[in-house]
Amino acid sequence: MRVESQVTSLSWIPSEAVKGYTRPAFTVGIAHYDDPPPDKVGDLEALRGADGFRFANRLTAWAEFADGRLTGHGVDGGLVMGATTMRLGPFGVTFTAFSLPDLRPEPEIGDGWVRFTQTAGGRTAMPFPRRISRPPYMRLQSPLVWTTLALTLHADGRAESTLEGASPFPRHWVYGADGVLAQKAGVTDFEAWAGQEGAHRTPWGDEDSPVLVTAAETALEREMSTLIMRGGHRPTIRSLAAGEALIRQGDPGDALFLLLDGVLSVEVDGRGLPELGPGAILGERAVLEGGLRTATLTALTPIRVAEAPAHIIDKAALARLAEGHRREESLT
Repeated sequence: MRVESQVTSLSWIPSEAVKGYTRPAFTVGIAHYDDPPPDKVGDLEALRGADGFRFANRLTAWAEFADGRLTGHGVDGGLVMGATTMRLGPFGVTFTAFSLPDLRPEPEIGDGWVRFTQTAGGRTAMPFPRRISRPPYMRLQSPLVWTTLALTLHADGRAESTLEGASPFPRHWVYGADGVLAQKAGVTDFEAWAGQEGAHRTPWGDEDSPVLVTAAETALEREMSTLIMRGGHRPTIRSLAAGEALIRQGDPGDALFLLLDGVLSVEVDGRGLPELGPGAILGERAVLEGGLRTATLTALTPIRVAEAPAHIIDKAALARLAEGHRREESLT
């Protein structure tokens, strides 16, 4: 029996993700944030030509099994690196990225399965002055970016894919064998990434960075997030530390929230529900059901949220979102 599958990560810079002294370059338009990638990914070269991501990692693998025993296997794919364009008025300069060699260790083989791992990444060629913690205390070279993907093929035809590790910046989205968005990194940390001292604490040295993975939000939530961030009303951006409550059940409220970064716990009547990651739209039920919050949301990690008035989204869309959240609650 032949089993084939693939997994792809796309990495991009979401709104409000850049911090510190480099942020003004994004604010005035010299550098730019990215539009969210599509819900389904296909031709990576075409998407790169449309400036649809900063870098991509695609892992494709096959395995042959006979009576549950692995008889052959192969792997392909690798890095697809984008470019960085800096603009000043009508003028622009594009910096071609520098790619590092893909890291693809020998596959792990078990009883009726084989597991492939691939790390891909690099850095932009654009100079990036930044402070580090050891002499000479300043680097001009941009930090490395990467993702580490794993793909396990089973003799019964199943395939499982995971995001095993990633640079703390930018945002990483993961697409399954069908090309549909399935997972995403829950946290970005621009400051930790900017403080990267060298390759020794990356997969090309001796260390990967663990990544907190969350499920993808719905297509309706992605549509609403665009309205919140790029509609006519500029949202308020708030940051909370781990352990702080964003809203509490029973409190009044008439605003919507878009979770930009981090992970939230959800509790209704003392019962825990699935955690929420970036892209989740929050608070619609209070708007539709009498103005009182119906859940307590607490930051499990440092988070950033965009807060906006509910009237920027029509009530029919809010009702569909609320119904979807009710169905999720009923399944837990």
